[in-house]
Amino acid sequence: MPGFPRPFATEDADDETFDEYDEFRPDHLPEPGPFLDGTDVLTGDEHCSFHRLTREIFEERGVYDATFGYNLARLNLDSRHPDAGWRYARRPDDAGDGASDDADRPDDARESDDADVLLAEFTPTTEFCPQSDSLTVGAFRAWNALSDRHGYDRVSVSVAPMHHQSTEINDKLRRLEARLRDDEEDLAEYDRMDEADQRSGDIHRSGDDGPAAPF
Repeated sequence: MPGFPRPFATEDADDETFDEYDEFRPDHLPEPGPFLDGTDVLTGDEHCSFHRLTREIFEERGVYDATFGYNLARLNLDSRHPDAGWRYARRPDDAGDGASDDADRPDDARESDDADVLLAEFTPTTEFCPQSDSLTVGAFRAWNALSDRHGYDRVSVSVAPMHHQSTEINDKLRRLEARLRDDEEDLAEYDRMDEADQRSGDIHRSGDDGPAAPF
C-alpha cells in the first residue's frame, strides 16, 4: 500500500505502542455494543484469527485510516486507543441441538435464513470521527467482496452508538446490506439490527471521548 501523509500520527509510536496480531487483549478493545447483543462474541484465538484475516483483506482493498496512516485493522492493536477498534460476533445458529430453549434466543435467530453471518461493530476513537462513514462502508465492501477468504456468507457492519452520526451511518450500511442480499428474507433480523443501532443512542454522548486524538 503506497504511503501518504499522516498529519496527526504520533512520531514516537514504536513497537511497544502496538499489540501483536496473535494477542487477544480485551483491555485494549472496545466493549461489545448493542449491535452484538444476544450473539456469540468472538474472543481469544477466534477473534485473533479473524482479525489477522481482516488485516490482509483491508490491505488488499485499501481500507486505511488516512489520519493515522495505517491499515484500519491496526487500530485494534494501538494501545493509545484502548476503547476503539473492531469487535466481532457470530449470529446465533438457527440450527440448534436442542441444548437451548428457542424461546431464549433472539427473534432473528428463530426466524433467520440459513446464511452464515458475521457481525462486526466498529468503535471510533471519538464521537465526531469524520471517517466513520467511509471506513465502515469500506470495511463492509472489503469483507463482502472477498467472502471466499473468510467463509461467511456475509459480514454485517455497524458503527457503535457513541458516534454522533451512528443512526445515519448504520441506515446506510443496512441499505447496502439489503442490496447485497437482494431479497426480503430475514426481516426480523433487520428489525433487530435497526433497534440495536438506535438503542442506547444517547449513551456516552456527553462522556469521555477517550484519548485526545482527532479520530
